[in-house]
Amino acid sequence: MELNSKSIHDVIHPTAAFSQNAPAANPLATRPANDTESPWLESQLNPKNRIDSLDPPLNPLWRIDGCTGLGTQYYALPLFLPDIPPMRFDVFIPEEAAASPLLRKLLDLDGAFHTKDAARLRRLGISIHILRTLQAWTTTEAPVAALYHTLPFGSRIVFENLDANIHNIKITIAPTYFVEKQLLGLATLDRNLKVGRELLPEAIDISSLSIVQQLHDSVCVVRHKESGELWILKALTSGTKYLYVELRNLLQMEPHPNVISRPEYLVTKTCRFGGKTAVVGFIIPYHPVGSLRDTLPLLRIHGRLTLELQLKWATQLASAVLHVRKRGHMFYPDLRLDNIVLSAAGDIVMVDFEQRGVWCEFAAPEINAVEYTRILASDDSSDGSEAESTIPDETREHFAAILSRLLPGWESLQAHEEYSPLPHGYSSYNIPWLCLNETEQEAAEVYMLGRVLWCIFEGQSAPQRAAVWQSYRREPDIEFPAFRKTPPALRDLIDRCSRGRRQVLSSLIVRRGSKLVLRDRERSSPEDVARVARDWWRAEVEVAERFLETREEKKRAGLWDGNYYGRPKLEELLEELKQFRDSVDITS
Repeated sequence: MELNSKSIHDVIHPTAAFSQNAPAANPLATRPANDTESPWLESQLNPKNRIDSLDPPLNPLWRIDGCTGLGTQYYALPLFLPDIPPMRFDVFIPEEAAASPLLRKLLDLDGAFHTKDAARLRRLGISIHILRTLQAWTTTEAPVAALYHTLPFGSRIVFENLDANIHNIKITIAPTYFVEKQLLGLATLDRNLKVGRELLPEAIDISSLSIVQQLHDSVCVVRHKESGELWILKALTSGTKYLYVELRNLLQMEPHPNVISRPEYLVTKTCRFGGKTAVVGFIIPYHPVGSLRDTLPLLRIHGRLTLELQLKWATQLASAVLHVRKRGHMFYPDLRLDNIVLSAAGDIVMVDFEQRGVWCEFAAPEINAVEYTRILASDDSSDGSEAESTIPDETREHFAAILSRLLPGWESLQAHEEYSPLPHGYSSYNIPWLCLNETEQEAAEVYMLGRVLWCIFEGQSAPQRAAVWQSYRREPDIEFPAFRKTPPALRDLIDRCSRGRRQVLSSLIVRRGSKLVLRDRERSSPEDVARVARDWWRAEVEVAERFLETREEKKRAGLWDGNYYGRPKLEELLEELKQFRDSVDITS
C-alpha cells in the first residue's frame, strides 16, 4: 500500500476501524513489469514522461536541508544569497500535484514520506528534481532576493504541479499573512503568557540573524551576525500556539543541568500590516553533537557504548524528568530520543517543551485510550483525506460525547492554530494529557521513560524498526520489549515501567522500503493491509473504550488511584538507577 494521507486515515490512525474507503490499487504495482500494452500516456518510452536528468546541478543555487509534512514540505535554502535571515520560505508540493503513480515512482516520492534527514533525503529523486526546478526558476524569472525583504515570515514557494519536465512546473509564491497575524506582539507578550515582564529575554530583530541550516520543522541553526555565535532558533510556521506554550514553560522553568536553559533572546519581526512587532521565535543554546537517536546505535556498532555512559545518561534523564514534574510543575509528554540532545561535555539535555505529545507507539496505553477517542471525535478530513474518507457521523458523535465528559471544552483547544486564552484553566493544548490527573500523568511519563531507557541500554535508535512516520539512518536490529544487552536488574525495572503495554500496529503492518505491507508476508495487497488494520484497530478501540469506562466507574466510586498499572514513581525509578550504578563496577 502507498504511503500518503489516505493510508494514514485507512491504516495508521484508529479511523481505520470505521473507514468507509476501499483501498485503491496502484496501477504501476498491479501491472506486470513486462506489460507491452501499457497505455502510451503512462509509458516511460513516451518522451513526455522522461526526466531529463536526476543529477544535481553542477553549481547548485539551492540546498535541501530536510522535509516534513509527509513528503510535501521541503526546507530549501538559497546558496547564492549571503547572510539571509531565517525567514522559513519552504517549498510545498501539494499531494494532489504529485498524483501520477509513474512520477511518484521515478522521483521516490513515497520515500520522502518517511525520510527526514538531509543526508538521505538529498539522494532521493524528488530533492534533485526540486533543486533543478528551482535552479531554472531562479535564473530565468525569480527575484528571490526581494522575497526575503518583502514577504511575511513563513511564506511558501508552491509547486502547483509536478512534471517530468522541470520547465513545465508552475511555481507561485504564497504570502502567509495569516501566520504573522497569529504571532503575538512583543508589547503584550508578558500579559498573553501570564509571566512577569522581568522574565522576558532581550529582543533582537530577525535581520540580525543569518540561517546556517534547517534541522527540523521548528528548529534551525542561526548565526548572530554581530557576535558570530551559533544558536538554535525555535520558530513555527504553523500551529504557532505551541511555540508560545514552550516559551512560557521555559521562562517559568527552574534551571536544571539536564534541561535546556531559558531562552537567551526573543526574535522579533515587524509585520507589514498594522506595524506589529511580532515575536516569531526564541534563541536557545546550540548543541552540535546531536540527539541520542543517532548517537546510541553509532556507539553500539563501534563498541563504545559503555555501561558507565549508559548509566550516566539514564540517571541524568530520570533526574531531569523528575525535575520538570516537581520543580517545573508541568507534564512532559514528548519523551523520545529525538528530544534528548548531547552537550559538548557528553551530558544529556532535554529539549522540546511544546507539550504536543508523541505518536501512540511511544505513548502509554492510558494516553492512547484518550488519543484514539480524540482522533475519532475530530475526524473531518482535516488530515488531507477526501470527504468520503471520513468515518460515519454517528461514530464521530459517539466519541465526541465521551471526550466531552473527560474534558469539557476540548473542541476549543484544537479549533485554531493561534495562541489564545485557554478555557477552564487548562495549561496546554494537549487533550489526552489534560484528561489525566497528576498521578496519572506521572505514570504515563514513567512508561515513556522506560521505553527510552530500553533504547539507551540496548543501544537502539527507536523501540520499533521500520516506523511508518520516520525512517532512521540506523534502524533498530532488535525491538522492544526484547532484551539482549540490558543488565538483568534493569530489565526488571524497564518491564515494571512499561506495565500495561499492548501490542502495536507495527507487529502486524510494517513499512518495507516505502510501502505498507503485512509483516509476515513477502507480498500483500492494499486490501490485505486495510483489512488487517481494520480488525486490529477495532479491537484496540474497544479496549480503549472499556478502559475509559472502568476509569469513570472507579472515579465515581472513589476507587481510582491514578497509577492503574502499578508502575514505579519517578523518584523510585531514579533511586533504583542510582543503587544499581553504585552496586556495579563500571570501570571494568
